[in-house]
Amino acid sequence: MKQLWFQELDEKHGLGLSFQLKQTLYKEKSPFQDIAIVETEGFGRMLILDGCVMTTEKDEFVYHEMLVHPAMCAHPNPEKVLVIGGGDGGTVRELLRHPGVSIDMVEIDELVVRACQKYMPTLSCGLEDPRVRLLFEDGVAFLENNKDTYDLIFIDSTDPVGMAEGLITQSFYNKCKEALKAPGAIVLQSESPTLHTKEIQRIHQNLSEVFSSQQLYLAPIVSYPSGLWSFTFASDNLHPQGDFIPEKATSIVSELSYYNEDIHKSAFSLPNFVKKLLPTYK
Repeated sequence: MKQLWFQELDEKHGLGLSFQLKQTLYKEKSPFQDIAIVETEGFGRMLILDGCVMTTEKDEFVYHEMLVHPAMCAHPNPEKVLVIGGGDGGTVRELLRHPGVSIDMVEIDELVVRACQKYMPTLSCGLEDPRVRLLFEDGVAFLENNKDTYDLIFIDSTDPVGMAEGLITQSFYNKCKEALKAPGAIVLQSESPTLHTKEIQRIHQNLSEVFSSQQLYLAPIVSYPSGLWSFTFASDNLHPQGDFIPEKATSIVSELSYYNEDIHKSAFSLPNFVKKLLPTYK
């Protein structure tokens, strides 16, 4: 019997990832992108956008826990939170582990959300929670009318190409800053430090023009190119290490599969090759 495989090829870096498939569950072209959800042999169900792996049931917890909890455990009282992107629902699921939070999720592509609600319910299980408001619109435009509103903003986007390229500009980061209350911070996935060095440098250069501090941290994600991924925390008045509240991490650790107090502290310890990417790292 012929085996079916999905390959994500990165010709620029001479790299490819292959996943053995059981079946295709969903395939659709939205006004914004090609969407597919497949069942794999080793990684469970997988969301693919424009031919790139976005998340898998096998290792999504690493990405979503590390995007969310370092900031949530550094802010003294995050009540109002914005998620830009995050159509699979995993970021919202993690945010809902923290009491007292209400969430606006702004996702441009409704078809991604509806597909994940049907085929990846372990990620999207929080999207119908009454503490969550779903908005299907452009995140950049949304920020224009929401000044001084949010304690934290999480940018859970695709790679910064095409329609997502606007989410790493100085202009966009200025809009995020205007939407934050004090204390406040933004958190974003900031690509692979092994492969996407220019993208990381561009992100941090633009952030440095807007926020006084940018902290990059790392986590291993097997299904992403290179297996090593970065996140960035940016703020004028919060520091993910100096303001870390261990009790908040301890209160949720039994619900989690990756993040804990030790991981929080160690994730910000960067190898030399990553530090060299960011000569102005503060």
